[in-house]
Amino acid sequence: MEVSKLDEIIEKYRYDESGIVGILHEIQVRERYLPEDALKYVCEKLDIPKSQIYHIATFFKAFSLVPRGKHNITVCLGTACHVRGAQNIVDNFERDLKIKAGGTTKDRQFTLETVNCLGCCAIGPVVVVDDEYHGHVTPTSARELIKKYSEKEEKQ
Repeated sequence: MEVSKLDEIIEKYRYDESGIVGILHEIQVRERYLPEDALKYVCEKLDIPKSQIYHIATFFKAFSLVPRGKHNITVCLGTACHVRGAQNIVDNFERDLKIKAGGTTKDRQFTLETVNCLGCCAIGPVVVVDDEYHGHVTPTSARELIKKYSEKEEKQ
């Protein structure tokens, strides 16, 4: 990440250590992860130890220290979704994207995750792609989601 962009973010929070979560969030949004060089720069500018920033970066699930895909796919594996075939959905995503759950495609277009419950059991199995909920997902509709978001990327 460019130093000028980092300075812009840090200045927005007035070089105040209490703004660290907001600073990290803005870096995460721009880069889709928290690059090590950006974290070091923030530590220097805010005069805080690396251990403190890494503690925060690893505490919140929203932050990632490894590159993430442009599109985040989350599959619910809660009981209601599980009994309706959610594991088959995960298996299909893994096969089609050539990654395991928790991984990101080589082209950094997709990250695949699983969660224990999304709280919408009535429409399971549920898949969330970029904050868009999709219910009653089947292996076929899962493949269509990949195609839809791949095409979305090509249009941009």
